[in-house]
Amino acid sequence: MKGRIIKGIAGFYYVLSEGKLYECRAKGLFRKQEIKPLVGDYAEFEILDETDSTGNIIDILPRKNELIRPAAANIDVVLAVLAILKPKPQLCLLDKYLISIKMQGVDTAILWNKNDLSPELPEYVEIYKKVGYKTMVTSASKGYGIDILKKFLQGKTTLFAGPSGAGKSSLTNRIFPEAAMQTGTISRKIERGRHTTRHSEVFILDEETCIFDTPGFTSVALDSLDKEELWKYYPEFEELDKKCRFSICSHISEPDCAVKEALENNIISRLRYDNYVKLYNELANKRKEKSRQL
Repeated sequence: MKGRIIKGIAGFYYVLSEGKLYECRAKGLFRKQEIKPLVGDYAEFEILDETDSTGNIIDILPRKNELIRPAAANIDVVLAVLAILKPKPQLCLLDKYLISIKMQGVDTAILWNKNDLSPELPEYVEIYKKVGYKTMVTSASKGYGIDILKKFLQGKTTLFAGPSGAGKSSLTNRIFPEAAMQTGTISRKIERGRHTTRHSEVFILDEETCIFDTPGFTSVALDSLDKEELWKYYPEFEELDKKCRFSICSHISEPDCAVKEALENNIISRLRYDNYVKLYNELANKRKEKSRQL
């Protein structure tokens, strides 16, 4: 049998196949090969008990891609979901997350939720749109922007990611009311509450459209990124870097820097630039710490 892993908890993997949910274990073969099944994987499994809907995963089919955090496979786009207010968005954390996803080769977009809490859109919404990120504005509680979101999701596998309280699960339930029923089925199997998203879960809207609801995050690591490469993940720096006096420019302290000139002329955002400097210094400090440990 073949199906898709829609959730994984404590060594159990829940595989959806032909409309039925099977609770499966991964065979020891995977541990020997150092392969861990991921939510979103297409898998081959054998049925142990049809009545109890249990089985063993015997093979993981080739992946289109995989993400480290949150751990997931076969994603078309990551949708960063943030609340306009309550909680107030941490924009430096957003930048780090956008960078980390780009490093993993997956497209990103931004959704600003809880539009009903702010009479006017904050300036930063337009800042990220101007940089080139696909952006949407919604209110899960009022239904605003949901039709536009549904159109964006159509035909894609989209992973919802963002801090706790941003409304990822509320959006999922707006788009796919059956989500609560599916989550409840799994919760009954593992005898656990369903009100807080603790694990990534796939919801299949139709044959071509899936969404992943994921746990909230409060931090993002960029351990594999060198500070000299950071500017490449700021799209607004790309053309400006070519005009800098020095071929290797940090865009912080060098003279005749086109990025700093653009900043002074309000061509690029002060908010985004300050985030860049903060992340650059973080990466520089991490490098120093590693050098001292050697």
